[in-house]
Amino acid sequence: MKKIIFISCILFLSSIFAVSYAQGTKPKIILLIAEQNIESPQYAWWATEIDLSATETSIAQKLIENGYEIIEPSGVTKIIKQDKAFRNLDLSEGESIKLGSLSEADYVVLGKAIASSGSKVPQSSMLSCFANITAKLIRVKDGKVIAYLDASGNSAHMDVITGGKEALTNAAFDLAIKITEALNKEGGK
Repeated sequence: MKKIIFISCILFLSSIFAVSYAQGTKPKIILLIAEQNIESPQYAWWATEIDLSATETSIAQKLIENGYEIIEPSGVTKIIKQDKAFRNLDLSEGESIKLGSLSEADYVVLGKAIASSGSKVPQSSMLSCFANITAKLIRVKDGKVIAYLDASGNSAHMDVITGGKEALTNAAFDLAIKITEALNKEGGK
């Protein structure tokens, strides 16, 4: 009886190991998307050492839900403090790849997100708000751009800043789907 239990335990543990090995590990991704909301200056966490923007937070949330690992700003703080070139708001592709490599990322999402306001919604005190994001998905190990991506979102809100944030979040969710599709196509399943 003890042998049967022992063999059963070994078979169970080896099946768990086989399943986790077959699933593989998801790639690590660093998000470098500079954001500018309506009536606000352009913002980037690597230049200010604050947290992820609304755009990056929304993208990170969706990628984490799909099993990807996001490199947090707090994990990169020492690297940024050592090399002041990373404090540039407009990181070049080369600088973003270097930062990705130093932070042990597999992929970099480099881009810009901008929100703008439109006209008032007819017969309302709400304003139309729009957001556009352009980004590149870059494989760090060889610096190859895997995908050029764009997304847009909109919102209607009484407060233009809140409306801009909602539009950026909507665009970010759309971009996260496109990033996931590109990673799956790349083989980062």
